[in-house]
Amino acid sequence: MPLSEHEQRLLEQMERALYAEDPKFATALEGAGMRTHTRRRTGWAIAGFVVGLVLLMTGVMLPAIWISVVGFLLMLTGAVLAVTGWRRSPGQAQAEGGSGSTGRAPRPRRAKMMNRIEERWKRRRDEQA
Repeated sequence: MPLSEHEQRLLEQMERALYAEDPKFATALEGAGMRTHTRRRTGWAIAGFVVGLVLLMTGVMLPAIWISVVGFLLMLTGAVLAVTGWRRSPGQAQAEGGSGSTGRAPRPRRAKMMNRIEERWKRRRDEQA
């Protein structure tokens, strides 16, 4: 569902305010840099998975079990990196303050910024109502 004109204007205002308030953070959230990093990381993870698969098969054909173990570990690492690369990008990690899903309280600086954003949002909503 596309955004209405009013919602698009609000979104643009919020983006401008974010760039004015914290340009470094806003730049980190830009999509092109994150997509490139995620794509590169996922590519390396897939390549590692394929190399691990080759090592696993080689270890099965030769009487060397340690080659199979190394191949399996490489496959596992590649799979984990590929999955986490799609789920979590660098800008997202910064936006969450590194807390992830651990349930920790947000850092004070982030909490202050969020409070300011919420106050501005309420003021804009009240002004338009």
